[in-house]
Amino acid sequence: MLGITGPPGAGKSTMAEQVVGAVSAAVLVPMDGFHLAQAVLEASGLADRKGAPETFDRDGYIALLGRIAAQTPSDPPVYAPTFRRDIEEPVAGAIPVAASSPLVVTEGNYLLHWPDVRPLVDEVWWVEVDDETRIERLVARHVRFGRNSADARAWVTRSDEANARLVAPGRDLADVVVAP
Repeated sequence: MLGITGPPGAGKSTMAEQVVGAVSAAVLVPMDGFHLAQAVLEASGLADRKGAPETFDRDGYIALLGRIAAQTPSDPPVYAPTFRRDIEEPVAGAIPVAASSPLVVTEGNYLLHWPDVRPLVDEVWWVEVDDETRIERLVARHVRFGRNSADARAWVTRSDEANARLVAPGRDLADVVVAP
């Protein structure tokens, strides 16, 4: 199992998709599938911090990685959730992970921030790009999914950048630093 991590907007998802596309029968299990539902975030007062560690089902993510790691050849598939940006919600049971998959790639911000994740992956790559590029990617993403430019930039400055600072120490824990 390969973990791909880094700050928001670094290109983790793109790199993970490229790796999975290069390995026949590889599977991508995104951490974003473990976002709490928008209704839960609103009820708990966390909607304005979506993407922060406390807005994920951390224990569910770790349990799923453990189930995948423990699969034997005769086991049925384990089903992982995905995250659909077009509706800004996780979707359960969307990704079948067969025991026969030669490679499972998981990606997300907190792979090296949550200590219980590291023992479940064989190697972790840190994706690094300059901050200006990363921030512009994030603003463009938020605009593409419905925010106006000013609101997108405000969200990135307040929320995404707080998360980037939080995960930054993980760079030194990665097996490989990749600068695409």
